[in-house]
Amino acid sequence: MTDDSSPAAGTAADATEPTGSQGVESTPTPRGSAKTSVIHEGLPTQLPDIDPDETRDWIESFDSMLAERGRDRARYVMLRLLERARETQVGVPALRSTDYINTIPPEREPWFPGDEDVERRIRAFIRWNAAVMVSSANRKGLEVGGHIATYQSSASLYEVGFNHFFQGKDAPGGGDQIYIQGHGSPGVYARAFLEGRLEEQQLYRFRQEVQHGTGAGLPSYPHPRLMPDFWEFPTVSMGLTGINSIYQARFNRYLHNRGIKDTDQQHVWAFLGDGEMAEPESLGAIGVAAREELDNLTWVINCNLQQLDGPVRGNGKIIQELESTFRGAGWNVIKVVWGREWDDLLARDVDGVLVNQMNTTPDGAFQTYSVEDGAYIRDSFFGGDPRLRKMVEHMNDRQIQKLPRGGHDYRKVYAAFDAAKKHVGQPTVILAKTVKGWTIDALEGKNATHQMKKLTQDDVKKFRDRLYLPISDRDLERSYDETGAAPFFHPGADAPEIEYMMERRKALGGAVPRRVNRAKALKLPGDKVYSELKQGSGKNSIATTMAVVRLLRDWMKDPEIGQRLVPIAPDEYRTFGMDAMFPSAKVYNPQGQLYESVDRKLLLSYKESQQGQMLHEGISEAGAMASATAAGSAYTTHGEHMIPFYIFYSMFGFQRTGDSIWAMADQLARGFLIGATAGRTTLTGEGLQHADGHSPLLAATNPAVVHYDPAFAYEIGHIMRSGLERMYGTSEEHPDGENVIFYITVYNEPVHQPKEPDDVDVEGILKGVHKVSTADGEGPRVQLLTSGVGFPWVEKARQLLAEEWGVQADTWSVTSWNELARDAVASEEHNLLHPTDEPRTPFVTTALSGHDGPFVAVSDYMTAVPMQIARWVPGDYCVLGADGFGFADTRPAARRFFHIDAESVVVRSLQALADAGEIDPSLVEKAFSKYRIDDPTAVSGVKQEGGDA
Repeated sequence: MTDDSSPAAGTAADATEPTGSQGVESTPTPRGSAKTSVIHEGLPTQLPDIDPDETRDWIESFDSMLAERGRDRARYVMLRLLERARETQVGVPALRSTDYINTIPPEREPWFPGDEDVERRIRAFIRWNAAVMVSSANRKGLEVGGHIATYQSSASLYEVGFNHFFQGKDAPGGGDQIYIQGHGSPGVYARAFLEGRLEEQQLYRFRQEVQHGTGAGLPSYPHPRLMPDFWEFPTVSMGLTGINSIYQARFNRYLHNRGIKDTDQQHVWAFLGDGEMAEPESLGAIGVAAREELDNLTWVINCNLQQLDGPVRGNGKIIQELESTFRGAGWNVIKVVWGREWDDLLARDVDGVLVNQMNTTPDGAFQTYSVEDGAYIRDSFFGGDPRLRKMVEHMNDRQIQKLPRGGHDYRKVYAAFDAAKKHVGQPTVILAKTVKGWTIDALEGKNATHQMKKLTQDDVKKFRDRLYLPISDRDLERSYDETGAAPFFHPGADAPEIEYMMERRKALGGAVPRRVNRAKALKLPGDKVYSELKQGSGKNSIATTMAVVRLLRDWMKDPEIGQRLVPIAPDEYRTFGMDAMFPSAKVYNPQGQLYESVDRKLLLSYKESQQGQMLHEGISEAGAMASATAAGSAYTTHGEHMIPFYIFYSMFGFQRTGDSIWAMADQLARGFLIGATAGRTTLTGEGLQHADGHSPLLAATNPAVVHYDPAFAYEIGHIMRSGLERMYGTSEEHPDGENVIFYITVYNEPVHQPKEPDDVDVEGILKGVHKVSTADGEGPRVQLLTSGVGFPWVEKARQLLAEEWGVQADTWSVTSWNELARDAVASEEHNLLHPTDEPRTPFVTTALSGHDGPFVAVSDYMTAVPMQIARWVPGDYCVLGADGFGFADTRPAARRFFHIDAESVVVRSLQALADAGEIDPSLVEKAFSKYRIDDPTAVSGVKQEGGDA
């Protein structure tokens, strides 16, 4: 390729080969063959040519133009033809990428409706206060960190939105949903200060949330749980903004299509960084947004070309790479690369030499240009071709140095936002090129800018001068003497800038971000809906998974809450016995069902509907969690209570998507997470990757998650009812409901379900432990504790102990090891903080006190799960658990291997009694030899019943 040739638009070369390439691939023509077969870019190669003569005329005409006018002219005409084909919806495949210039040319930019001078001053005030806030937080003796540079690079992006696009909560339809980039939070606080929503003292207390009193400071990032009236979406776990915003936009459509709320006027805006796009969750769901035509979604990616340590793509071009990715996925892509000062130069570029230079210059070079002077840029960027040098000969070095990036040009950004908001049929991504640390000379474009937290007095003075702020040197020096930092700036409530920004927000529906709860209280089901679970299973055996699903089905029939339930599953409805819901509840699909289902003649046929209630997420636990989060927070984002019921393989819940569940808790979302096929040994035959022996421990790390591991259907009824009442009911302590998430582990092993006892201990079920049976015989006594699927083991152990060893056993169902431990820790903390009060006793201690014999606990989880309560058990306490990796085999074999079956419980109980001196130690050896608890082959002939995957 010659030096003056420009790479063909729409090729991978634009994104990955800065040296330039035509990017055209074709099948070589065999010698002696007159036929040419082009296989490239999805163009049709097998369609018959109905008019070969006409086709030949077009090709010869193109060849003639190429020969006479050159490749640049041929390329231009082809691009215009492709553009025209798209406009007339001919159906030609889209380009994968375009030239490294703005998508919207100057002649297509809309009129800018604002006062650009006033808005520039507003940006200056916010930039200053944001930087001062972070620098102040790192004054000597405090040094709590923060990030200055991210907001400085994205200030124009946000301010265009705040002043012209972001609809507040009082706007028709309920307002937009805006995901603020986590590291950009200082700028949002700074704007809120100008609006009067935050006090100056709060800015001084950035990242100091408790030392001045709860609520007196500001959290580091957007955290609704820490500022529940301000932040709406947590965004600082890199990557989650992407997937959560997609499923939020999708859930908006779900609510609309189901007739629950009109969401047509609401738009989802998500601000992300170019480095953040490396996270799998960032790009992993973009196909969902395109497939469902979510034109209510706009992503704004701040392409400052830098990540924490250095360039995002030093040798490549991140904007071109992202453009190819999003275009390929079906998104509308708008690039904002250059500011308006480049328009004149591009208009002079009749040879395409400037565009070629833009296409072939790697990002690492552009980052270098952001810190170099004009002479260096003139020589390095423009100096390689005489045509380029001539193009800028009328400009001085200072003018060249100040040639701006598009993301800092208010008019260019406004044009992009306007086009995104008006685009129909596709989600839009705006790729805005910026400089990290823009306007702060000490930070601009530096590799270490992300870690730079402090500004010296000289840095601050230069910053002030660049922003043209009326702050004197004396005021600066006095502030440093008094506070160790620069002063904040507010021009006064009656200043024209403040009046302007307040008027703009009033016109757009009020301040943002803002979190409000306008949901009306729900009328919850009464006793009747739970009566079936209280009856037990009679002579039949059913798994606890089926009991949960049965209750869900009854809830969905309820006239008050039925339509507010949102069943969610990652391609596992049939596994959990929920396929019976397909014909009635239907699977949600915004296009309905455009085909005849293969099982349409069956009673339980698969049915999709635009009004479908069931969210089928495919094999994507991450997507399912994003849907659960959107549904569980609809009471604030939409003023509508929705009840997510997300059911999944328990191994692929907290272990795979724990970060998403943490964010769900931060967002104050509510709902039910159902960890089905739980336990290390219960999901028979699936093996190591599926065998969950630890999810309760992972759940215990999330303060908002309430975990239960019920053994009986009647326990499930009380637990689910409690969850519904706590999250969606009202109480004196929580008049708007409690911001918790119920995680319930259930099993696929069919077991006998007893009828609820008349004297059932509901308090014990909900607090974590209740007594199921009391032995009435004489002899040594042991207390057997278990949870979930383990109850049949202790019941059998109870019988063996009595019949074969003369030992009496009481049995207990531990519905929640986690809640017992939390209550105990809370009791100890209360006693620590109230030394003069009567000490609180943990519930587990109270419940188990007065019962003779050692306590033996067993579960289908690792020993660490029951060991959570060890310190508060009032007696000798020993635990059996399934420690180690799971494997594929029958349940009896697996339980014998892990020593958690009935026979192992018997041996451990006898050993505990022997250790206490209550029986002869020889009985332990005798039982061990009899049951062969160390030998899984001893149970190779034991049959098991159903419940596989």
